Amino acid sequence: MIGDSTAVDAGVLILRLLLGLTLTAHGLDKFFGKGGIRGRAAWFESVGMRPGLLNAGAAASLEVLAGLGLAAGVLTPLPAAGFVALMLVAIWTVQGRKGFFVTTNGWEYNLVLAVAPVAIATIGAGRYSGDGLLLAHTPLAPLLSGWPALAIAAGLGVAGGLGQLALCYRPAKKAPSGSDG
Repeated sequence: MIGDSTAVDAGVLILRLLLGLTLTAHGLDKFFGKGGIRGRAAWFESVGMRPGLLNAGAAASLEVLAGLGLAAGVLTPLPAAGFVALMLVAIWTVQGRKGFFVTTNGWEYNLVLAVAPVAIATIGAGRYSGDGLLLAHTPLAPLLSGWPALAIAAGLGVAGGLGQLALCYRPAKKAPSGSDG
């Protein structure tokens, strides 16, 4: 291994805290920010996620739980899967047609928020985590890093995001252009 393993653990902790607390704040803003959850529900409806209140509440709750779970490093592949599912839905419903770059409201930021937690799960949450402190010597340990963690985080995340889209994404039909009735 290159470098000091305690520095690697500290680096993973910094990443977990940054990503996890950022997503947690985003979820709390959905609940308590301007317009509250009802305002967010109307926005969810406007982008085709129906019913809006259910989807806004589910998204806000998952953002808070996945964010806190990643920050704490507890069962890390599961919160990472939450990030993937959330960002997949966001890209599909909002950013996907706007290009890659965030400057055009594109999906580059969502991609980072989806992939970085999967990388953390693959590396492992480190010794300064719930996984490292509480689960390192349990039967769950082999699932909390490496290829199994990558498969859980990416596979469950993609399945969750696609499942939500299949169940709830109902965009408004666009009127055909050029028709006069």
